Amino acid sequence: MTGLSYRDAGVDIDAGDALVENIKPFAKRTMRPEVMAGIGGFGALIELPKRYREPVLVAGTDGVGTKLKLAFAMNRHATIGIDLVAMSVNDILVQGAEPLFFLDYYVCEKLDVATATDVIRGIAEGCEQAGCALIGGETAEHPNAFPVGEYDLAGFAVGVVEKSKAIDGRGIVAGDVLIGLASSGLHSNGFSLVRKVIERAGADLAAPFDGTRSLGEVLLAPTRIYVKSVRALLERIEVKGMAHITGGGLTENAHRMFPDGLRAELDVTGWSRAALFTWLAEAGGIAEDEMRRTFNCGIGFVLVVVADQVDEALRLLTEAGETATVIGTVGSRDPRGDGTIFV
Repeated sequence: MTGLSYRDAGVDIDAGDALVENIKPFAKRTMRPEVMAGIGGFGALIELPKRYREPVLVAGTDGVGTKLKLAFAMNRHATIGIDLVAMSVNDILVQGAEPLFFLDYYVCEKLDVATATDVIRGIAEGCEQAGCALIGGETAEHPNAFPVGEYDLAGFAVGVVEKSKAIDGRGIVAGDVLIGLASSGLHSNGFSLVRKVIERAGADLAAPFDGTRSLGEVLLAPTRIYVKSVRALLERIEVKGMAHITGGGLTENAHRMFPDGLRAELDVTGWSRAALFTWLAEAGGIAEDEMRRTFNCGIGFVLVVVADQVDEALRLLTEAGETATVIGTVGSRDPRGDGTIFV
């Protein structure tokens, strides 16, 4: 009888080593001058940018959720890593933070080096879009703990903001204006409901949807990363507050940065809703209230500015490549009233 090895138990160290070598070039493209030691060590070393006088660190963590189930069904993994990065860097952007670095956690039943390489290549691309460094991560095989061929993802970002410039929403008052930035689709929220709609409608993920993409491709469109355009805006005008429209949709997120006594009053005619949202509502028989509290409904990020800076903000955001529109105003709120209303 021969002795057992770790491979016999379902863990392939050689595959893990091969993955590390595959991803080193992707990680290298994300490096910032502050990185002292990145991929390969027990820990990564990174300095704070010297231009900050009173640096405050801002951290965020998230996953991709059941959007992964569509990636498995379609065997398409190239952009899911962008989603992973986006969910964390967009969150810390709300406080005005510049993302510095990102770490990921990839766990699977059995490591498929090609699939994992695709995923982490996407993570690196997301980091490039956000301007942060991919300085490390963890890859783990958990034999018999996952369905064959599946994996899960988690990640976190750390950023920095000047203490005097941290955005906390305390200066927001009634009469301020809400600017919405268009989403690239569903982003990474609501996919448990999406999968129920697909099941009920008997939808074919490979069926043509918008003339150039299949339904599955539209659903898998990666989350938009707003970091560079919004950070550029912050250098030019005062932004009083921001919200990343994630779980809970517009209803639960549009007002999250407001002080007590205020509400978001959203004008539903202020932006265009992509055909995908209409399809989901019709195919699933989803009520409008449920759509608004589950999905971003076409708005992925919200900013609060004073009325006399709206035109300049829209101009700067449009020049930066965003589709930006006025979507409402800040109003007074009864203590028992809703934080977000639709008018």
